[in-house]
Amino acid sequence: MEKTELKNIVILATGGTIAGKASSGTQMTGYTAGAYSVADLLAGVPELGELAHISGEQLCNIDSSSLTDALLLRLAQRCNELLAQEDVDGVVITHGTDTMEETAFFLNLTVKSAKPVVLVGAMRPATAVSADGPLNIINAVKVAVDAASAGQGVLVMMNDEIYSGRDVTKTNTANVATFKALNGGPLGFIVGGEVHYRSMRPHTLQSEFDVTGVTALPRVDIIYTHIGEDRVFVDAALAAGARGLIYAGSGMGSIHEAVEAALAEAVSRGVVVVRSSRTGSGIVAAGLERWQEQGFLYADNLNPQKARLLLQLALLR
Repeated sequence: MEKTELKNIVILATGGTIAGKASSGTQMTGYTAGAYSVADLLAGVPELGELAHISGEQLCNIDSSSLTDALLLRLAQRCNELLAQEDVDGVVITHGTDTMEETAFFLNLTVKSAKPVVLVGAMRPATAVSADGPLNIINAVKVAVDAASAGQGVLVMMNDEIYSGRDVTKTNTANVATFKALNGGPLGFIVGGEVHYRSMRPHTLQSEFDVTGVTALPRVDIIYTHIGEDRVFVDAALAAGARGLIYAGSGMGSIHEAVEAALAEAVSRGVVVVRSSRTGSGIVAAGLERWQEQGFLYADNLNPQKARLLLQLALLR
């Protein structure tokens, strides 16, 4: 994306752990929340300049456990002022996690704009050895500039997951995976550095597939990875006439080194190879550049058995 095409995002800073300071890199409790300014936060993530034109405002700098009604009103009013400006495309709010769910819900009811508003925080202070704040901020800005975020309501971006301000709640005192929507789950995820929403995919009347008159589906086999895997099952599937292969890889669709060449050979013979995962949840993204160069597709959020059915229908076309 050209620099001139970047969107304009305002970061409103309110303090919290994401701006917290401890006496050592391993101190995760008893630190001072809101010790760093918005300028400090932005200086710590220079990568933001590649994502958007960023400006920052310090609304307050407190531990969110001390949030007041007056500050809530001030935050909502400032969001509405900013979002009414043509040169503002979205707002990211850095916030303490203790009361983040309350602020998100309040803003979800009082912000009068379809432009993205994204709250973000951290469970570890900025001084921690493995501080989660910097990547959370980067991800929050990615959500704010994503076209699919418009009209989603006020969002919370934490730990690679995107939640509705209406549904999200803090569920654990210290775990970085503390934020959950217990009655609905996340709206989306950050995977491979990209925003993925769990929005409805085309179905029934919108689906492009038609099985009228179809009497048989193309053969597509699932290859399930394991320690000590070799190419025997890939070769057997090809010998049996498979037109497609779903590779149920480990982790995010990782491919065993002893099988990768066999899968690449399959693609060269016109067989479609799709990477999925045996883990049971999560999204499989594009992965290594060489996998893309070898022509491997990826299953997104489909498990192997569903990816198989989709590929069978796709091969009918």
